[in-house]
Amino acid sequence: MTVASTTVSCFRSRPNLSLFHSLFHCGKSSALVIFRQLLEANVNPNAFTFSLLIKACLSSSSFAYASLNLGLQARQIQTQLLKRGVNQFIHVNTSLIDLYMKLGFTSHAHHLFEEMVFRDVVSWNVLICGYSQNGYLYDALKFFVGVLRENFRPNQTTIISLLPSCGCHELILQGRSIHGFGIKAGLGLDSQLNNALISMYSKCDDLKASQLLFDEMDEKNVVSWNTMIGAYGQSGFYDKAIICFKDMLKAGFRPSSVTMMNLMSANAVPETVHCYVIKCGFTDDASVVTSLVCLYAKQGLTDMAKLLYIHYPTKDLISLTAIISSYSEKGDIESAVECFIKTMQLDIKPDAVALIGVLHGITIPSHVALGCAFHGYAVKSGLSNDCLVANGLISLYSRFDEIEAALSLFYDIRDKPLITWNSAISGCVQAGRSSDALELFSKMNMCGQKPDAITIASLLSGCCQLGYLRIGEMLHNYILRNNVKVEDFTGTALIDMYSKCGKLDYAEKLFYSIKDPCLATWNSIISGYSLYGLEHKAFSCYSKLQEQGLKPDKITFLGVLAACYHGGLVCLGLKYFTNMIEEYGLMPTLQHYACLVGLLGREGLFKEAIEFINYMEIRPDSAVWGALLSACCIQQEVKLGECLAKKLFLLNHKNGGFYVLMSNLYAIVGRWDDVARVREMMRDGGGDGCSGVSVIEVAYINDSNNNLDMKFVHSLSE
Repeated sequence: MTVASTTVSCFRSRPNLSLFHSLFHCGKSSALVIFRQLLEANVNPNAFTFSLLIKACLSSSSFAYASLNLGLQARQIQTQLLKRGVNQFIHVNTSLIDLYMKLGFTSHAHHLFEEMVFRDVVSWNVLICGYSQNGYLYDALKFFVGVLRENFRPNQTTIISLLPSCGCHELILQGRSIHGFGIKAGLGLDSQLNNALISMYSKCDDLKASQLLFDEMDEKNVVSWNTMIGAYGQSGFYDKAIICFKDMLKAGFRPSSVTMMNLMSANAVPETVHCYVIKCGFTDDASVVTSLVCLYAKQGLTDMAKLLYIHYPTKDLISLTAIISSYSEKGDIESAVECFIKTMQLDIKPDAVALIGVLHGITIPSHVALGCAFHGYAVKSGLSNDCLVANGLISLYSRFDEIEAALSLFYDIRDKPLITWNSAISGCVQAGRSSDALELFSKMNMCGQKPDAITIASLLSGCCQLGYLRIGEMLHNYILRNNVKVEDFTGTALIDMYSKCGKLDYAEKLFYSIKDPCLATWNSIISGYSLYGLEHKAFSCYSKLQEQGLKPDKITFLGVLAACYHGGLVCLGLKYFTNMIEEYGLMPTLQHYACLVGLLGREGLFKEAIEFINYMEIRPDSAVWGALLSACCIQQEVKLGECLAKKLFLLNHKNGGFYVLMSNLYAIVGRWDDVARVREMMRDGGGDGCSGVSVIEVAYINDSNNNLDMKFVHSLSE
């Protein structure tokens, strides 16, 4: 028998309201159970009773897990308020509005607020704060205007409740207006208000305003420092976040758990933060330990993240998901799967994010069966209905050219958000089926879904494959009309499209119109110059990107090596290849090797090319040997070409490309019987020799009202 039930049984002989009130404070039994027992004892509750009851519901340990049940009970409380006439008390109704808002029942809270005969500024504050916390930003602002119209004087709490609603770039003007209102009302010196303003400005990407407010604060507290550290971290100024933390220590403030988590979000050195966590005694704080595990995992220190996870008693899905994603990014799919299985062994149900972490790591064709197994798990667990998982599966099947499976998944999704359309369109392009991608785009427009920058970039890539310059130009026009920023991947895709569709002058003009091109954009223009044999312009761009402080990557060097290939610059090609490895620590891929082998071969340096292949750190594939065979055609090296053809036949006998190369080599030296023999072998082997394809582009484009509606008809003839 519980303490509460024993006490209530004693009250039945002598009911006493104040003793029931003491039970609400004690918290040893459910507040609603106590309230029902109070009614059974024929004790008449008053306004104070209802205030205690609502407060007890808000502080209940099961509050976060029983919102629907509590919502029903909140409506029952409201009925009792009406029945007993207690609804006339402002503070009781305000408490009930607060309960509804915390449960997410905004319409109930609003209805109750509208029924209130008398309101005060606290009632308005609770309503504004509730709408803000539930993500109804414009409603929160609308009710702030209501406060002013009702001639109530907003206080500090009103402003602080409202500022989170303005924490996005679209509402920065409103945020500044509220800031000005706060200063005019004499609230500008309050540290709590300044902290809220610092946070608001940082979320609106106005870090200068955050810094100015912080510097002008006379009395900074731990929350102030935490807010500024978080602001730097959110804006990507990780070094400044660390400096701010050091200044905080110099000012004599002791870091809190929030300080540690803000430092971790600022991508701090995990080992250093780990030391502070131990030093400050936060090893028992589950949130801090979880953040530390995620930080180790994010920075690729996966084994350390796993060791930390095993050592501390806190076992949660967030930590395991971070470890799973980290293993997947490193290509260690076996360890990722092991961690995924661990979640089920710990009776932790994996969510969509954990499953996606594994799916992203499946990149090798031999692991396709594993992907199918996880697809089965997604169906069995019901996660396949999650948009995130469906998109991950579409990307998985597209990655391995299983486009029919990807499209089947796509069409099974009833309500397709933009991200799902983008996954399907991008998947078709990656699989070399750009015509299907363009058809999907037409259907997307028919469904009333507007494209974003990712959609446009994928379609531009498809235009490159098909040579659809006209469609690419229409997409460019759509970007300009809708003020889509021509930066990063959108600009890169446009430059790539114009280069590959024969309009290098357009690509060049577009490149120089971009104020701060990223590395991918530089790579695109370098590749464009290389494609057209303008090696000096390619080298000039390579030098300029370094001058701007950008570090070249593997794609940069692929473009530069291609420029050396087209220009026949052997010494320069070898120099760039060496720099890539020794200066930048980049391991060459088979594409880099193939490019350099082709460069050596076309200059007649076959001995050096073969020695280079023999010293390769990875096994050469058909592309490397094919590059050498192509060079044999240029130099008319029949004997070596025949040896290479045999090797290529063993590697991939269905590839018609090397049959064509050998046929061309025999034709150059006039060996027509051998030409006929090679063509006969190609027919017997089922190869098509990369059949010539004529593409007739018939495009109907309706771009009225800033929408793109395209219909494509293409004819293929062999």
